[in-house]
Amino acid sequence: MDTVELFASVSDLSLPEAAAWFAAVGVPVFPCVPDGKRPLVEHGFHDAATDAGQVAAWWRRWPTANIGVPTGAASGVEVVDVDRKAAGSGFAAFGRARQAGLVGAWLAVVRTPSGGMHAYFPTDPDRPQASWQAARAHVDFRGAGGYIIAPPSVVNMPGGPRPRARYELIGGAQPGAAPLDAMALRDFLDPRPPLVVRRSITTRVEDAERLAAWVSALGEGERNRGLFWAACRMAEAGASPAATLDTLSPAAERAGLPPREVAVTIRSAYRTIRTAPTRTASHAPGHDEAPHRAARVDSQVLS
Repeated sequence: MDTVELFASVSDLSLPEAAAWFAAVGVPVFPCVPDGKRPLVEHGFHDAATDAGQVAAWWRRWPTANIGVPTGAASGVEVVDVDRKAAGSGFAAFGRARQAGLVGAWLAVVRTPSGGMHAYFPTDPDRPQASWQAARAHVDFRGAGGYIIAPPSVVNMPGGPRPRARYELIGGAQPGAAPLDAMALRDFLDPRPPLVVRRSITTRVEDAERLAAWVSALGEGERNRGLFWAACRMAEAGASPAATLDTLSPAAERAGLPPREVAVTIRSAYRTIRTAPTRTASHAPGHDEAPHRAARVDSQVLS
């Protein structure tokens, strides 16, 4: 079942029915807080399942839970998340990236409750791509180490023109949908000098300490992705998995992540770096910084 057909088939279902249907067609899901995006299960997207019994048990316990789907290899999709809030809109930057040839044909487009959009693309199983944020451009990428909230989930937007809105399919598949180059897109949206990996023991220690301090300051909603990014940077710098765990685990636990989730996320980062093409280490993801008719959703961007 293709992405458009899947989203269309769940549009009129209840959240428990939709979660069961996702699992039945092989898309792993996990429950997130009603009207929100935070995972309800201990290990977040790492706990996503297609087992019918497990999914049914989760939604019996939380019948109004939103539906989380891990991005990357687990689900076979990667998502460009274009934000649209009072702090700014990512549609202009996304449009420029399309004009530059960095965003090609997609599998589906979903309108988000804030008036933004999720553009879905297929993954390349031989080329995992880590999630990132380009906060200044108001565009995020959800790949390995990330997840999205899927239709027909509902999010509460206090004070907005659509105070309680659904994720809704608004755009169909385009011919020739293919994986995008996420690193090239990020460099276009948020260009910065590359992080230089310095080779002296002293500077490597200092770099690791700075990464640990950054991880310890992460807030809810960005801790897992931030830890994944920091572990990738240490892996690229040549640190062993054990050294990275020793350095980042206490910081991540201070930020509120449970020890098992920390270990799983660091292992995932090392698997991603081992299978990814060699590239220059990159800058840290930015932090997350309402209009109601986004089906008008900047139609020039969707055309």
